[in-house]
Amino acid sequence: MSLQPQPAYVIPEETRRVAHAAFPKGALCLRLVEVLGHLYLDEQFAALFPTRGQPAASPARLALVVVLQYVEGLSDRQAADAVRGRIDWKYARGLELTDPGFDHTVLSEFRARLVSKDADRLLLDTLLERLRKLGLIKQRGRQRTDSTYVLAAVRRLNRLERVGETMRAALS
Repeated sequence: MSLQPQPAYVIPEETRRVAHAAFPKGALCLRLVEVLGHLYLDEQFAALFPTRGQPAASPARLALVVVLQYVEGLSDRQAADAVRGRIDWKYARGLELTDPGFDHTVLSEFRARLVSKDADRLLLDTLLERLRKLGLIKQRGRQRTDSTYVLAAVRRLNRLERVGETMRAALS
């Protein structure tokens, strides 16, 4: 598969209209594109693909699918179905509403390319850089952990487990 870099895609007007009608208060995918814009570009992934061969699916769009897949905890098959059937995912990827999507095996092949070429951090680094530029995260900030909250949550969980075990023993 060879890379045929595409310019940054434009969201089709019909997809934009239907997505905003379906999600008047917004959705994660819509806000992601509206705030962050096009996160990934095909040129970033040029080193992962040979110059000859059958054209590959847009790696920028696949990268976005991989990120959304992680956020929603979906399998490859579920993510491919989401691309095929969900308006918000079509909006995020800039696809026509009638776009048929892709086979779920494309995602595992894309991740394998990322890992084999030591580009596995490319997705996260690009996302972090964009968030820094927008001022949504700070570089080298201090991190504070509140152990009191963690200990209280553990105590509540421990008590809940004891109640559950007591009820199980009583019912037995």
